Amino acid sequence: MMLFVLEVVVPDQGVMVPVSSPPSQVSSPRAMVLAICGAVVLGLTGCGSATGTASSSTTAAAAVATAGTATTAPTATNGSTTTGVARTAVQTTQGVAYATASASETLDLYLPVSDGSKAVPVVVLIHGGAFQMGDSSMEAGYAQQLVAQGFAIASVNYRLSGEATYPAGAQDVKAAVRWLRAHAAEYGFDTANVAAWGQSAGGWMATMLGATGDQATIFDDAALGNADQSSAVQAVVSWFGPTDFATMDTQSTAVTACGSQSQVHGTANSPESRWLGGAVNTSPQTASTNISAYLAAAKTLPAWYLAHGDSDCNVPGGQSAELDAALKEAGARATYVILEGAGHADPVFDQTQVQPTIAFLKETLAM
Repeated sequence: MMLFVLEVVVPDQGVMVPVSSPPSQVSSPRAMVLAICGAVVLGLTGCGSATGTASSSTTAAAAVATAGTATTAPTATNGSTTTGVARTAVQTTQGVAYATASASETLDLYLPVSDGSKAVPVVVLIHGGAFQMGDSSMEAGYAQQLVAQGFAIASVNYRLSGEATYPAGAQDVKAAVRWLRAHAAEYGFDTANVAAWGQSAGGWMATMLGATGDQATIFDDAALGNADQSSAVQAVVSWFGPTDFATMDTQSTAVTACGSQSQVHGTANSPESRWLGGAVNTSPQTASTNISAYLAAAKTLPAWYLAHGDSDCNVPGGQSAELDAALKEAGARATYVILEGAGHADPVFDQTQVQPTIAFLKETLAM
């Protein structure tokens, strides 16, 4: 059995500590989409491979932009439940509609065994695919591991760029969280302990939820239902996700392992530009994709776990470094892990990051 040694920043102490983690047995159906990022989605020849050990760092700085004043969003306690629902076996239901604007607005539920004595925390899994492909089935392996640990799981589908441009997909993800809170009593969800976990484009969605949960933004659409419920989450996990479309190309130049293979994001044919409906370099929407810009207006911020490879040719590691610096400036609890030599959607993430991620979720959601 291989053993990977990670160094993780302890958020409150700012020191480096070694952590050992064995490879996970989770399979990754998402490889058919995320690993395609090199050959199909992004027009490259590969996403890189991992060599060496993983380490954590907080290098790079990011200014915290002001998001402006917004009307108060519903609090995270709306629709809370203190009782659970008894289940003698794991229950899985696919294709549950959380809104009716599109057939894409469905989620898959994985409900854990429970004696019903208390509500169970919820992890919202958000698939990647460059905002233009993928679906909830990509998260099945992770959902199965998490539900075995006692979490309830909602793996979310959302409108992709071929169906609807920005910010429709983000509005869907927030609507899904509101739906979960509205149905908490039915399923025994602990509405005070909800997490979001995404990879690649799904990582952007997860960080969006974390930064905007208690403020009204363009990502809220009351017409999608349950407007009286909160879309806030208490924990965020983002693996190799973008956080600011405007800075991706500049940061890509620092990824020396990629050379000419680095994805270009600013032009009109990039995945991000297709989602925005215009080139990242010129779109008036681009500024609103900067997750850090929403931190100043947030009343409360969840805990964050960020992981990124330093040889990512599709989403440069500077994206997570930028967000990590802004989160720390805002006083949020954030852990940022850099995997040395790892590319985008690299298998080493499943091998080294699943168990630390689950441990983070258990601790943060009071499991």
